[in-house]
Amino acid sequence: MTLTASNLPLQISTADDVRTACHIIRAGFEQMRKEVSKVIVGQQRVVDLVLVAILADGHALLEGPPGLGKTLLVRTLGDVLDLSTGRIQCTADLMPADIVGTTIVDEDPSSNQRRFNFRQGPVFNQLLLADEINRATPKCQSALLESMQERSVSIDGTTHQLPVPFFVLATQNPIEQEGTYPLPEAQLDRFMFKIDVGYSSRTELGEILDRTTRGHSIDSDVVVDADFILRVQELIRGVVIAPHIQDYVTRIVLATHSGSPYAPDWIDDDIVVGASPRGAQAIVSSAKVAAVVDGRFAVSRYDIEAVAVPALQHRIVRTFEAETDGRTSSSMIDRLLQDVPSVMVGDGDG
Repeated sequence: MTLTASNLPLQISTADDVRTACHIIRAGFEQMRKEVSKVIVGQQRVVDLVLVAILADGHALLEGPPGLGKTLLVRTLGDVLDLSTGRIQCTADLMPADIVGTTIVDEDPSSNQRRFNFRQGPVFNQLLLADEINRATPKCQSALLESMQERSVSIDGTTHQLPVPFFVLATQNPIEQEGTYPLPEAQLDRFMFKIDVGYSSRTELGEILDRTTRGHSIDSDVVVDADFILRVQELIRGVVIAPHIQDYVTRIVLATHSGSPYAPDWIDDDIVVGASPRGAQAIVSSAKVAAVVDGRFAVSRYDIEAVAVPALQHRIVRTFEAETDGRTSSSMIDRLLQDVPSVMVGDGDG
């Protein structure tokens, strides 16, 4: 059965409404996870984080070596969610017009009159796959900046609104690979999550071989539609976050800034540029989804810690010494979560 907006309460005014909404959202999340898992073997954390980003109205960047199922995961989500889908295969010769569209001249054969018409690019879909995004040149990467932030495209002085909901799910190979262009900080900052995709286990690899070499492929079904996702996003924004929990998020983000009173001593040696306010927004929005999926309508410290690494690891810039020593961004965020206290008593504005 496909879940629609009609399955959710029209308004949240009583405790029963809260419980009902949490139950339905959680059920929808479990159905999406189940359908994706029919096709994707393992990678459960990756799947969960992508689904959290979608329900939190955010974009996701999947990074990992080729052949790990990143593109298959995004295609499968297009099957599970009743959304229009588009794909950009990023290459060095890709042009911005190949992404956003272009204005062309059409001639009416009956009147011989010419007119300018805008031909939409693949970005005019609700779910956009930017495959191997770091193989596109910086000029093409920047073509997505307005789309990802404002959900619009400006061409020849005219602004065209994109369909809602709108998600960019991008894949990229590790930047050390040949023929790649590292994404600029402004582009990375527009992704809610950067999710690392790792290798499969022995059991999972055996299952992948069975499915792909013996003809045991399984198709997934549509379980939610666009109106359901939009309604869930609206309800998620109303999830309660206590002032001390929100302050915890604020101090985590400020702790990534060199010279901040909340930064541990080692920050100066490891991080040269800290996380932006978008990092705090990403943590709070996704933590609200994590809370509801866990059956609660209030954010806890554990929800914050569950999403902090994918929400922040791409928003910090490591020092040269940290890079050469192999200290990863994710390990730095993990260390920050250990060093930043969850509650500060008697703290001033700082």
